[in-house]
Amino acid sequence: MGASGYRDYFKVLGLERGADADAVKRAFRKLARQYHPDVNPNNKEAEAKFKEISEAYEVLSDPDKRRRYEQFGQYWSQTGSAGVSGDVDFGRYGNFDDFINDLLGRFGGGGGGAAGFGGAPGGFGFSSGFPGGFPGGGFPGGAAGAGARAPLNLDAEASISLSFADAFRGCERTLAVNEERVQVRIPPGVKTGSRLRLKGKGNLQPGTGRRGDLYLNLKLLDHPVWSLDGDLLRAELPLSLDELALGGEVRVATPDGEATVQVPAGMEPGRSLRLKGKGWPIKEGRGDLLLSLSLRLPPSFSEAERQLLEQLRAERRVDPRADWMEQARL
Repeated sequence: MGASGYRDYFKVLGLERGADADAVKRAFRKLARQYHPDVNPNNKEAEAKFKEISEAYEVLSDPDKRRRYEQFGQYWSQTGSAGVSGDVDFGRYGNFDDFINDLLGRFGGGGGGAAGFGGAPGGFGFSSGFPGGFPGGGFPGGAAGAGARAPLNLDAEASISLSFADAFRGCERTLAVNEERVQVRIPPGVKTGSRLRLKGKGNLQPGTGRRGDLYLNLKLLDHPVWSLDGDLLRAELPLSLDELALGGEVRVATPDGEATVQVPAGMEPGRSLRLKGKGWPIKEGRGDLLLSLSLRLPPSFSEAERQLLEQLRAERRVDPRADWMEQARL
């Protein structure tokens, strides 16, 4: 960069000379949010300011460029490898990744690539990429790169774990994305594998203002009672021996609260009761709830209960293993 194009990059970012790398990064991100083209549509001044702060960050975040800038001032770019406005030998770059890594060094605190994502409540992991190709193909100034390059992808992905209650009712989560707090509304009825798209909240391309989308991959945590089988909500319903044998009204739990169901007499463990419209939220309203019956014996019987069971054994007329014994013969 010639003398006529010299800028005080520290003043551009609102910093004192000697500011460390973390201060440079914080200042850039703050100003980038303020002057981002998405926040200032059709504002040429904001666009020019955004490019200026990106240029300042590009130099001050690179230790070698910053050393030469602080040592030689306005002539810094003439003392070593070219800056973004100098002559660059694009033939030595195989793709955009190579060029951006060489250009920005540790942009975003890691080796090349776009800014990353902060943590988020309830479990929030992420992965992001910065694969190659300038918009429209080629490098700046019309110089061709070596080999074909895929379109620039600024999208990113993150994972969120949800409790059954939050997934059933829907909830709001606040995520930290590039030091920006983003409010996310998660609709009722999401499942493991559901995917939400946050438009314009992905990775930021330095110097252009382009930003990708953020995709949230949802996962439901295990619940001690409820489980999902497609659109069907399942649970095991423990019953006593007399409830299975005699049937009758039984108090049960549903996602909406308690309810009363009629258990037919003589139901065997493993059979199921279907409660229509009492299950998981779906597009058409609510799915069904399937309660699988199981026998739950108490840890011990009272003396009166033991006497009744002894009487039942004495009066029983059917051998429960008769068919089984016949079928088991080899």
